[in-house]
Amino acid sequence: MSIFVSGIRQAFGEPEEAAFAAARKTCGLGADAGDASVYRVSIDARRGRIHQVYTVVLDGLEDEEAFAAGLQMPSVRYKKIAPFAPAFGKEKLVYRPVVVGLGPAGLFAAHILARFGYKPLVLERGDEIARRDAAVEKFWSGGALDPDSNIQFGEGGAGAYSDGKLTTRINDPLCDEILRVLVEFGAPREILRQAKPHIGTDVLKKVVRAMREDIISRGGEVRFRTAVTGLRRESGVLTALYTGKDEIGCEQAVLAIGHSARDTFFSLHDAGVYMEPKAFSVGVRIEHLQEDIDRALYGNSAGLPGLPPAEYTLSHRENGRACYSFCMCPGGHVVAAQSEERTVVTNGMSYHARDGRNANAALAVSVDPSDFDNGTPLGGIAFQRRIERAAFEATGGYCAPCQTVGDFLQDRPTGKIGRVQPTYPVGVVSGRVDTCLPEFVTRQLRTGLRVFGRKIRGFDAADALLTAPETRTSSPVRLSRGEDLYSLTTKGLIPCGEGAGYAGGIMSAAVDGVRAACRIMAQYAPME
Repeated sequence: MSIFVSGIRQAFGEPEEAAFAAARKTCGLGADAGDASVYRVSIDARRGRIHQVYTVVLDGLEDEEAFAAGLQMPSVRYKKIAPFAPAFGKEKLVYRPVVVGLGPAGLFAAHILARFGYKPLVLERGDEIARRDAAVEKFWSGGALDPDSNIQFGEGGAGAYSDGKLTTRINDPLCDEILRVLVEFGAPREILRQAKPHIGTDVLKKVVRAMREDIISRGGEVRFRTAVTGLRRESGVLTALYTGKDEIGCEQAVLAIGHSARDTFFSLHDAGVYMEPKAFSVGVRIEHLQEDIDRALYGNSAGLPGLPPAEYTLSHRENGRACYSFCMCPGGHVVAAQSEERTVVTNGMSYHARDGRNANAALAVSVDPSDFDNGTPLGGIAFQRRIERAAFEATGGYCAPCQTVGDFLQDRPTGKIGRVQPTYPVGVVSGRVDTCLPEFVTRQLRTGLRVFGRKIRGFDAADALLTAPETRTSSPVRLSRGEDLYSLTTKGLIPCGEGAGYAGGIMSAAVDGVRAACRIMAQYAPME
């Protein structure tokens, strides 16, 4: 039971004790009243000065709920913090529950199931993290693409090669449990209090591996290089999953396959699993020098010791379509994120230190099902593939098309790249990015760049760099489910996470995975 005091602004560098004093003063309390701690802290670079904005927790006050209600202040609220305590059912499982996919949703579903005695079987089409790293590095160095173990597939899912951002728009009490578990398995404790926490690709891989080892130690099993190719139903009830190797008896399965499991989407559609087309976005990766972004957002405070690399979130809507920044990676790298041969796909990642020379982010334009309707729920996949294959054809291989912002806005090809050097590991070909993107996307990107240049000085600088295409912002399909979380056509199958269209990012996917596990546990007893 605690009182949360939000919106406490302090000059950057002021000790935390000053925030505690301000929180007590806001509540009309004495200097020593209650025990104070930091719940969240963020950086505010607006208004020409750098501030830290705190949410402070006050504990140990008498009748805290009545006290907070009596203040009638929006910035002061009472919050009951209950420990994570799932309910357990009594029905007996014939087979252990199966989790398909070991990305954030599948990993947390399997973790919860294992933690409470359900001994899950996890099926992952890609490799464990060390072998996956080797396959990715081989491709980035000019070797062959492994369609089953790459940036999209393998232990940790697509989230393992990202900034490890843990920000989310959902306001779910399970978010605190997700952060606690991540810290338990090796994430830095600082994420518990950051308003925009991140782990970094390098640290996140270690956390993922530790969680997998814990699942196994609790009686779970993880099978790598095992892709689900179909399922069997009887009277609309799940009875088995098919892999390329065997048939697995199954009555409860969490389907957390990720947003790029295109072949699995087709197999599930053929098997009668209900799905619908879903909106998503496509666009480019934009790169600036991180020092330019720091200067634009921090002003004269840029470079101040302890000040993190600046990051941004931008959006603009015009004529019913959005252009926005997504997955911003301070001090990061643009990466090759293909999962199919003869395609080009970009994404972004940062290491924990965020100390790379460039900042990058997706600059994406919203795509509606009406843009790609082909009479099936899978039309979005065909739309994405056309873009990815056009990029491959434009460069004659796995190199990515790139163009400076100045040339893109002037609608002319780029010959020479300036101060901002590309970080895409396979290599780039200077020219045009619009050769692989639909006209409505490039038109909206040009509008967005000009608007964003007025919001952040230098965002539309002539030497900023665009690398194309970014197509995997989210799943192009939704594997529709009911309020009980089960597939509308397959009882026992819980579509989960980003691939099912119910999450967007590591945190929301992990929360969805926990909810899926809890749904199974609420009906069934642990395995004997």
